[in-house]
This record gives sequence, C-alpha cells and structure tokens, in this order.
Amino acid sequence: MSISNQLSYVIGMDFGTDSVRALLVDAATGKEIANAVHLYPRWNAGLYCNALQSQFRQHPLDYLESMEHCLSSLLKDLSKEVVQQIIALSIATTGSTPVAVNREGTPLALLPNFKENHNAMFILWKDHSASAEAQEINQLAKSWKVDFTKYSGGLYSSEWFWAKILYILRTDNEVATEAFSWVEHSDWMPAILTGNTDPLLMKRSRCSAGHKAMWHQDFSGLPSSEFLNALDPKLAGIRDRLYHQTHTSDKAVGTISGEWATRLGLPIDLIVGVGAIDAHMGAVGADIKPYTLVKVMGTSTCDMLIAPQEKHENQLIKGICGQVNGSITPEMIGMEAGQSAFGDLYEWFIDLLSFPLKQLFPNNSIEEQKKLISSMLSELNKQALQIPVSLQDEIALDWINGRRTPDVNPNLTGWITGLRLGSDAPRLFKTLVEATAFGSKAIVNRFEKEGIPVNEVLATGGISKKSPFVMQTLADVLNRPIKIVRSDQTCALGAAMFAATASGLYENIKAAQEAMNSGFEQTYLPNKTNVAVYEKLYEKYLLLGKLQESNFAN
Repeated sequence: MSISNQLSYVIGMDFGTDSVRALLVDAATGKEIANAVHLYPRWNAGLYCNALQSQFRQHPLDYLESMEHCLSSLLKDLSKEVVQQIIALSIATTGSTPVAVNREGTPLALLPNFKENHNAMFILWKDHSASAEAQEINQLAKSWKVDFTKYSGGLYSSEWFWAKILYILRTDNEVATEAFSWVEHSDWMPAILTGNTDPLLMKRSRCSAGHKAMWHQDFSGLPSSEFLNALDPKLAGIRDRLYHQTHTSDKAVGTISGEWATRLGLPIDLIVGVGAIDAHMGAVGADIKPYTLVKVMGTSTCDMLIAPQEKHENQLIKGICGQVNGSITPEMIGMEAGQSAFGDLYEWFIDLLSFPLKQLFPNNSIEEQKKLISSMLSELNKQALQIPVSLQDEIALDWINGRRTPDVNPNLTGWITGLRLGSDAPRLFKTLVEATAFGSKAIVNRFEKEGIPVNEVLATGGISKKSPFVMQTLADVLNRPIKIVRSDQTCALGAAMFAATASGLYENIKAAQEAMNSGFEQTYLPNKTNVAVYEKLYEKYLLLGKLQESNFAN
C-alpha cells in the first residue's frame, strides 16, 4: 500500500537501560531526519540500585523528565510546518520492567509517601531480586494441571513480571497495601501520553504480556486465579485487576492528550501506538524476516526470531524466553532468546581495570572518566585483535548476571579459567569476548536443535557498530556471516515503523519495513582458520558450564 504524496513524519522512542532516544523519520522513505538522546539523571547517579543484591530500580521521573528533554532537543531546530506533519509516535522500552500503580494508574513512586521507596519504582529488566520467587513459580507450574511456563521456554525467570511483583508484595507491606495493579513500562508510557492510565482500561502490549507474564490465548489470558492463589495468597484477586486482552503494536492506543501535546510541543491529533519491548521493535527496525536471527546487542543481548504460525503453532521451543503469536510482527510467532550480560560483562572488566585510576583521580569529571573508559576499551579491542586464537587460551563463562538462555538460571555466575602469569588485560578481554560469542552459539544451536532453522544473522546496537573485534569473533564462533544494520537507532526506527502503521499510513508492518528499512552497512565473514579452533574451545566452554551447573546443583 502506498502512502499519500503529502509529507508525513513519525517519531520512534526507545527507552533503554541508561537513556531515552528519540528518532524523527520520514514515513515514506525511512530517512532519519533528526535524533536526540537524554540520560536518566537518577539512574546515572547510581540511585536506588545495589548490584551486589542484583537490585536495579528506576524512578518514573527519570522517564518523564528525560522524555521531555529528549523530545525538546529533537524538535528544537524543526520548522512549525515539519512539526505539524508529525502524525504518530510509538514507544519501545526495556522489559520486563513493571511498577506498582494505584487505582488511577499512577506509579506509587510519584506519590509523596513513596517518592524515595525503591520498591515503589520501576523494577528494571536486569533486577534479579526475585530468584526465589521464580523458582517457586517453576516448581508449582511443573506440578499444576496446566504448565503455564510452556510458552515461556518451560522455565520462568526472575527478570519477569510475576516473580518481580511477588517479591515486592512479600518484602514491602506498604507497597503491597497501596498497589491496586501493576503495569509494564511499555504499557505505561503510551497510557501517560494519551491520558488513559486506568489499569483496567489501558491497552496492554501483546509483546510484554506474552513473553514476560505468561499470557496466552490457550490460557484465556494470564495464568488462572487458582494458580496464582496457590503460589501465594498475596496474589489473590490480582488477575482481575490486570487485563484479559492484549494488543499488537501495529494498533493505536489513541491520540495524545492536550496536556502532553502542549508539554511536548507535538500536534494535538498525534496518534500514539501500542508499545513493545525494545528488542522486539529493534528486530522490526532491522527488517527481520522468517528464520532470521536478529541480535540486538547492548548491555545484554536479545536474540529475536519470527516463524510462521501455521508451521510452528503447536511446537514448544525449550529453554528460550517465550514464543508469542504477534509479539514481534502480527502474523508471525515471535521468539526471544538472549544473554543477561553482554556489554555489561565488558563494562565490568573496564570498571575493574579503571578502579585504581578513579581512586587516584577522584575529582575527574564524568566526561573525563568516560573518555578514559572509551580509550581503554578501544586499546583493549585493538590489542585483543592481534592475539592468535589457540587451544591453550583461557576460557570464561559469560554468566556474570546469570544465564538467560538457553534454560534460564539467574543464579549462575561468571568464571575465568586457565589463568597464567601471561594472562594480561588484552588476553582476558579476548576471553570475555569469546565467552559472550560462545553464549550466542549456544542460543543458535538450541533453536536449531528444537527444529527452528536460523537462515541468517543480523546485528544491531552499539556494540555491533563500535567493536569490529567483537563482531569478527562472533562471526568466527558462529561460523556464519553477520550483517550489520546501517541505522544507529534500530529500536527507535522499529518504533517509527509501528507508528507509521498504527497511523494507517501502511496497511501492515511488512509494508512499513519494505519502505522504511535502513539496509546494511557491512558484513563480517568467518575466518576459517579461527573457526576450527573455536569449535574445540566451544566444547571446553560447554564442559565448564556443566561443571558449574553440577556444583550449583550440589
């Protein structure tokens, strides 16, 4: 379906782990007109988090304030005529990132009594506080008459909706008393912008509900009240205060409210689309096709794949993060896998190396510290690239923030083995990069073992652009070409595609992808010499993983 000759623009917003990004796109061509980024101030100051306890919380004001700053920056140099031609906006967020809300749908942290209570804030995807609760969900599901985890890879994670809210209900009586319902970040942002924050009426994303809250048509929605009550009486009645229906992201939530149109300087008839998880929209922005694996590479990775419903609807894929009809593109089964730490593993190593410098020069500005870290990372990449791959290399596990897939287990940890006096910083960095590549290989192998072919691999995200060493290592370990998506803001671009579709400019998301995709800027090809060595090193990685799992089980 072709769109009208009149110029139309759409905005895609991507609320990531550290910042929000906004992208203004020509809806007819996908040309990126303007972009802006704004860091979350409280998050970047380290507030409300405790990494040793796997506690990572974000204040709703970080989202609201950063959205205003970001959109103000995006629009400041545009003419009034261009602004009036902005017809739609859609939003991608990290997930699962839920929050407790009152009857009006206001996050409790926005109320005076809870403004500094981290349990009343959004619980970020990487928060693993709820490991015990996830384990209880898995144990009950396996003994229940219906296994509500069967479309979630057969295992439920502490990164997801039910485990997180149960943990908060058990640990904070004040929040438990005041919480009428719970809302995912991807649902709250469109609700705020349209003024439809009633938890019983707001449109909920199929993406978040299916992958993170065990929603499925076969269950008539969410897990049954009987199951939830058996899990913990604190969950009694909560199913009726959540939702029954879900919506794909090609649909509109509504139009922007007058208040937010004025605050943001946007047209009063702007369409707001149904939200989704950032990586899922990123897969669309990367121009995902059936049996294409899209790696969205950032602090973690999300590996996205779509497959025809008629071929795989009755097939259960073990050990992934869910298979949901319509979660990525409306007519396909969306499948998600990934690694809990990817860029986070590299950042941990850089923090370790830079600790003495930070102590010696405590008065350095944040910008000076960032320049130092950037230069260290650049040098490590450069030197690691020169180290030959051998069978005597050190081996590491990439599970520094637990294992997401295959077979979720948040309690597993990172290991480094084979250390010698010659194991210097570049060699250890090389080992950590290889570990993340081995983790990626395990995901590809699991898909194919479960009967889901992986025909090609696409990569997007900061790491895919900034580190040729990481990408070449990944191509060598996977023994596959890897195409790098041209756009620097693929998640926001995918959100823009959904905005264009929700507004009615395109008949479906496939048509929007064909018109608006950015193409690819380069392809990494496997180095056959390294491929043979990595096949053997990968076997060592698997053995090391089995050893840790055996120790953990004991």
